[in-house]
Amino acid sequence: MQPLTKAFSAMFSRKQEDSSDTRGMPHGSPIASGSQTANGIIRPAYVIERYAAYYPMNHKRRGMALIFSHNKYNVRNVSLPVREGSAIDCKRLKETLELFRFDVKVYPDFKLEEIKSVIGKVSSMDHSDSDCFLVAILTHGEDGGIVYAYDQPYELSLIWSFFTADNCPSLAGRPKIFVIQACRGNQLDHGVKVQKDGVARYSIPTHADFLFAYATIPGFMAFRNTTEGSWFINELCKELQENGHRYDINTLLTFVTQKVAYDHESVSNMPEYNMRKQTPCVVSMLTRLLLFNVV
Repeated sequence: MQPLTKAFSAMFSRKQEDSSDTRGMPHGSPIASGSQTANGIIRPAYVIERYAAYYPMNHKRRGMALIFSHNKYNVRNVSLPVREGSAIDCKRLKETLELFRFDVKVYPDFKLEEIKSVIGKVSSMDHSDSDCFLVAILTHGEDGGIVYAYDQPYELSLIWSFFTADNCPSLAGRPKIFVIQACRGNQLDHGVKVQKDGVARYSIPTHADFLFAYATIPGFMAFRNTTEGSWFINELCKELQENGHRYDINTLLTFVTQKVAYDHESVSNMPEYNMRKQTPCVVSMLTRLLLFNVV
């Protein structure tokens, strides 16, 4: 077992008080070429056989990973608690992604216009030599796909829409991963006790090749341990480190869902938030298997 994995295991042997990420809770082989769009036709940066089972993961770079990590807020007419434990999530996720050769950039407590500026610049870059692309958003959230920047709320679609095949041709046909650690509503899960082109000669939809990994299902809270970080990010990093080169990403996320659902239960001095459960939610539009190869 790797040292970092051992550290994770030690962290989960201690029960600490849990918080939530809602404002409602108190306290084929690549062929190099430039991507471009002409007359509505996307010419991808590489070509894959139509029914290839796996995404090519042998480009010069793994790709960029952007982490928008929010701890403090100043939103007009909205009181948002400090996200205690968020810095741990950010550090752990950054270290894990770097193990997989991602070029990680961290943006702490950015305002909405700053986020849009970063996203706009990155989407206009040439990603022809990259395997994939990843964005992680660690923040407070609400129902309806709403998350918070430092100064105001925004819809998640504002971020991912920059990277559809028509808006970012150099990522056409490549996996685009979005990790969202945020509440998606105010409901609590009480649990139930049980007994034992990159494509040649065919077209692709502009919204293909996206993967969204949410900390929780729509309408429900996502928990974050105030001293050890969030359940979802912890288990995601652990699974990536232990099995990231063995299983494809959807299989890995199934195991993450299993660990969060079965191994975690909230601890709070407020009865309504004590002994509650959480289930991550994965929405995949991937058209191939995504496996991070060993390098």
